[in-house]
Amino acid sequence: MKKFLLPTDFSANALHAAEYGYNLAKQVKTDVILCNAVIVPAEMPQSGMIAWPIEESDLLLQDSNDELNRIKSRLENSTGADGYRPTIGYMNGSGSVTDIVNHLVGSQEIDLVVIGTHGSSGLSTLLLGNHSRQMIDEVARPLLLVPPTAPIKQVKKIAFATDFTNPEEDLIHLHSIVTLARLLNAEILLTHISDEKAQTPEFNKWIKEFVADLCDEADYPNIHYHIVKSNNVGRGLDWLCEYGDIDMLAMVHRTHNFIDRLFYGSQTKKIAAHIPVPLLVFQQK
Repeated sequence: MKKFLLPTDFSANALHAAEYGYNLAKQVKTDVILCNAVIVPAEMPQSGMIAWPIEESDLLLQDSNDELNRIKSRLENSTGADGYRPTIGYMNGSGSVTDIVNHLVGSQEIDLVVIGTHGSSGLSTLLLGNHSRQMIDEVARPLLLVPPTAPIKQVKKIAFATDFTNPEEDLIHLHSIVTLARLLNAEILLTHISDEKAQTPEFNKWIKEFVADLCDEADYPNIHYHIVKSNNVGRGLDWLCEYGDIDMLAMVHRTHNFIDRLFYGSQTKKIAAHIPVPLLVFQQK
């Protein structure tokens, strides 16, 4: 891994996410870039609007630079003398968060984008907002959503939740998780949330072979399979996060799969408000 991108809006939750991302970068020995998207009002007046002087736009960008530099200093000062010290860069620009993030993803060899969630209900406010939906839909790299309750500590277990509707694509993303887990020396918990009807002898034989082949192909034996018996994905994820002793939950965001229903369905608030661990979202290939 080469670099993590840490977008921030300078809120307390965004600062927590930056600290989490920086600590994760220390664990995997990679560098980070802080970034901020500056929303500059239109310079040309429209009906009912006031023109925004170019000097004011420059001041906004300078204020953004100053805040980014303060966060950089804070992160650097949080690192002890021992261990890897990530190099911290920072950049800003005028435009939407998604545009700024995708520009940096394309130009800075970014492997992971780490953002904070907002609101007292954890993920719910983030996932329900149009801005956050756009980030999930359009950011061209894996996205790590960090709730304010997530403890900053060593990542020891990553759960990958799937319904196995597309095992070939699951395999692609599992190899990405193996890359991260190997650097962390972490366990991967391949998790299937389903009712008992899906647990046929044929499926159980297939999943055993799937995990064995994955361990051999990835040359990483620390991968285990776990079923959460539930006919409701939200309740199954709640149980996994509360009792599975996991440090990170990973899923693939596909149209019409259970993560899509999780983000946009009627039960989103109920589910997302109870996810206390960072959520790693992979885009559909």
